[in-house]
Amino acid sequence: MSHDPNDLSSGKSQPLSGTTAVVTGASSGIGKQIAIRFAAAGCSNLLLHCHRHRDGAEQTAAQVRSSGCDAIVDQANFADAFDTSQFINRTLTRFARIDSWVHCAGADVLTGDAAAWTFEQKLKQLIEVDLVGSITTGRAVGSHFRKQASKDLAYPPPSLIFIGWDQATAGMEADAGQMFAPIKAAVEAFANSLAQELAPAVRVNTIAPGWIKTSWGECTSDYWNQRAKGQSLMNRWGTPDDVADAAIFLATPTHTFFTGQTIVVNGGWNRRFVPQAPSSHADP
Repeated sequence: MSHDPNDLSSGKSQPLSGTTAVVTGASSGIGKQIAIRFAAAGCSNLLLHCHRHRDGAEQTAAQVRSSGCDAIVDQANFADAFDTSQFINRTLTRFARIDSWVHCAGADVLTGDAAAWTFEQKLKQLIEVDLVGSITTGRAVGSHFRKQASKDLAYPPPSLIFIGWDQATAGMEADAGQMFAPIKAAVEAFANSLAQELAPAVRVNTIAPGWIKTSWGECTSDYWNQRAKGQSLMNRWGTPDDVADAAIFLATPTHTFFTGQTIVVNGGWNRRFVPQAPSSHADP
């Protein structure tokens, strides 16, 4: 089934009807599309997190509200431990119940000013935001969800979703692989460990996107465009909407038998594709 990412009324089914969710990193890209699709799937309340790009998050909120879903925007810097803690506390006390938390917040080190940073600067930012931020958030939210589940026995177990990477454990050459692979592999390992601790009260899963056409994919070189398409059996870039499909599946309250899983969203890995070596300016 195809989806119009801007049509909040598309689709007959509303598997998230009446639920409350939190989506971090909701100002653009994957996080934005997950929030929009959650609203289309019947979510009643959404808290949308952003860091610097409040305008983007407000645009997401406007699209969400047009579906009849209430939306709140809140800011936090996941590289700052105090700011992270305050955001989590505010969010967990704002709602009587939260049904799903999708942690999409991550450092963008491929576009903007960060693209010119050194490898060490990029790695440090990824460690602080993507890894430590995910672990801090997951431990706090997971603990809250377990207590919530013990009080609300009539409700299905809440869902906690993290974002990994399809090449995290296999690895990829050059700086990008040496930065993202160890960070995202650690996020996946943490999520699996948290799932072991919190089951059956809480479901914890990871979505591992492949080549997804977000801001970097819109402006990249012909080499990376060809590689992104060629390494997928579906012979195309993935989209944020493809990732949102997986998020809706994992957040659906009736899907109670899925935890400790990593869902790979890459259109199937094409083992026959052999990429040519990129020129130096083409490497991310």
